[in-house]
Amino acid sequence: MATPRHYLDFERPIADLEAKIEELSKLSEATEPQVDGSGSFDAEIDALRKRVEAVRADTYANLDAWRKVQVARHPERPHFVDYIDGLITDWQELKGDRAFGDDQALIGGMGRFRGRPVMVIGNEKGRDTASRIKHNFGMGRPEGYRKAVRLMDLADRFGLPVLSFVDTAGAFPGKEGEERGQGEAIARSTERGLTLGVPMIATITGEGGSGGALAIAAANKVLILEHSTYSVISPEPGSAILFRDRAQAPHMANAMKISPEDLLRFGVVDGIISEPPGGAHSDPASTILAVGDTVEEELDKLIKLSPDQLRAQRAERFYAIGTVGQ
Repeated sequence: MATPRHYLDFERPIADLEAKIEELSKLSEATEPQVDGSGSFDAEIDALRKRVEAVRADTYANLDAWRKVQVARHPERPHFVDYIDGLITDWQELKGDRAFGDDQALIGGMGRFRGRPVMVIGNEKGRDTASRIKHNFGMGRPEGYRKAVRLMDLADRFGLPVLSFVDTAGAFPGKEGEERGQGEAIARSTERGLTLGVPMIATITGEGGSGGALAIAAANKVLILEHSTYSVISPEPGSAILFRDRAQAPHMANAMKISPEDLLRFGVVDGIISEPPGGAHSDPASTILAVGDTVEEELDKLIKLSPDQLRAQRAERFYAIGTVGQ
């Protein structure tokens, strides 16, 4: 298992143990091997590795909502471009909204998902300073959501299932976004998802923030990774509004019920995809494979439905959210 280069605050015990392993490994390499050929510290290193596995598994089995927010934002979680590389062949990106320009916070195009032609749309945050600026930290502008509408129109016309991958703190909040009709663009994208006559599956792979996430998640099935979040607002601005104190974000996260378990209980999501012990960033390849397997399973069911049945199922799904009894 790859060792994460970036440790979260609550992962400090894991970081300390892995630092000891690295130190002992260097000492072992510098000393003469024992008679049986083993290193001088092999037993200690093996014991520490088992301890790391146990601590990691225990830590990640008991994350509260605020810690899940931190994991969902981990910079080493698989990005949208990683899901494209791991799941989509014959990828052809389609750019622009044919009205203003191309928004690289929202990327989309056609390809084949395990042999089946699909339309794919997702948020890309970027990894380093240059790519984060290019992709605007995954925060879509109006032209990004209009591009999403254009791609969903194409998918509907040619009978292509739509797969979306959500990872955004929210839509871009800048002045120019409002000037170009941010709210209307998000509403149109949400509406287009709800009216599609082809299957649509949305997977929340990191943060699912506000209307910026919903705009590409008005799907027949909404899946979420085990340590991702989905909320109407991020905990920090939410606590600033309610408590006038961003430091109340941990309390806010728990009160908002934004963890996958709560979201599944409320019917906001339809399924939770398990992550490896230590989170998706500890083993991106197996995470991407697990997402692909779950999406394929759901798509095999939805592909059998007619356009009218798909619209009806989608409407019933969203109408049911928030209902209490009969």
